[in-house]
Amino acid sequence: MKQAAQSVCAWVDERLGVSEWVEFARHKAVPLHRHSAWYYWGGVSLFFFLVQAVTGVLLLLYYRPGPDAYESVRQITYEIHFGWLIRSAHSWSGNLMLAAIFVHMFSVFFMHAYRNPREFGWWSGVILLLATMIFGFSGYLLPMNVLAYFATKVGLEIPHALPVIGPKIAELVRGGLEVNEFTVQRFFALHVVVLPALFVPLLGFHLWLVQRHGNAWPPAEEAKPAAARKTIPFFPNFLMKDLAMWLIALNVLALLASLFPWDLGDPADPLKPAPPGIHPEWYYMSSFQVLKLFGQWFPGLAGEAVGMVLFTLGLVLWFLVPLYDTTQLAGRRARNTSYFGLFALAVLVATTIWGYAGLR
Repeated sequence: MKQAAQSVCAWVDERLGVSEWVEFARHKAVPLHRHSAWYYWGGVSLFFFLVQAVTGVLLLLYYRPGPDAYESVRQITYEIHFGWLIRSAHSWSGNLMLAAIFVHMFSVFFMHAYRNPREFGWWSGVILLLATMIFGFSGYLLPMNVLAYFATKVGLEIPHALPVIGPKIAELVRGGLEVNEFTVQRFFALHVVVLPALFVPLLGFHLWLVQRHGNAWPPAEEAKPAAARKTIPFFPNFLMKDLAMWLIALNVLALLASLFPWDLGDPADPLKPAPPGIHPEWYYMSSFQVLKLFGQWFPGLAGEAVGMVLFTLGLVLWFLVPLYDTTQLAGRRARNTSYFGLFALAVLVATTIWGYAGLR
């Protein structure tokens, strides 16, 4: 029996090269220092994406886009066995995934892990964050309840503020002048076909880059002699800790999904006025508040256009940071870049809190 198992393993290894991957994992090392805990957030983000994929496929079995969107979600929530739990897990894991990606992105930024040769890792990671935000926006409308309907109308005001092309983009996304069942169908196609087709290959590319270049040393650690740096083996030491973080994430998700199930609410009715306090999801609140402030400071649509241009400029500068911070060790340029990151984080947090405070 043992000899037969060895023969099967040898047959598989000859064709797939499994032993090469095992050997690579055995020799791969992960930096060990006081900031090592930040390395786990990329794996946590991946875990929540896998939860999104599994629960999304299960919801896809019963969901019907178009005029019956709300009724199908109502059946999933109240009639399908454990449908409420799957839907709640899908919604909570989407929000947790975005939160984990934000933490991962800022940890990469402040450890300057975007420098040579990891520029493409940073760029692909930022694009993955933007794609995840579009995932959230497109999926939020699919239940077609009151909150989703009016929040989508508010959210589409953000691209609408772009000069010249903004209104055309908003109309193209809506499928007309108003949010309706055609909008749901377009968002559904975007959510389950277009975005996954773009996201999964880019995610594979991002993970390949991480394996190729490894985890970056923070500048303070990189300045130390090589003999003074500590590492731990990826397999099994770091991998076991990574899986432990997955287990913690699973427990957090299970508690949130079961104790705070995602509410369905009432079906959307375009003829009724919007309920008070309608706003986009938390990951869009910062840009929404910026547009709102500039709209108050400048007359007409000029304020929103200025706010959108400034927000886009900030995003471009964030995306291109590997090109103007190429210093390998800590120095003046590195400190200036860190100040830029602290400013971006402060603005993001402050405007988000400001936006929610203004809803009261």
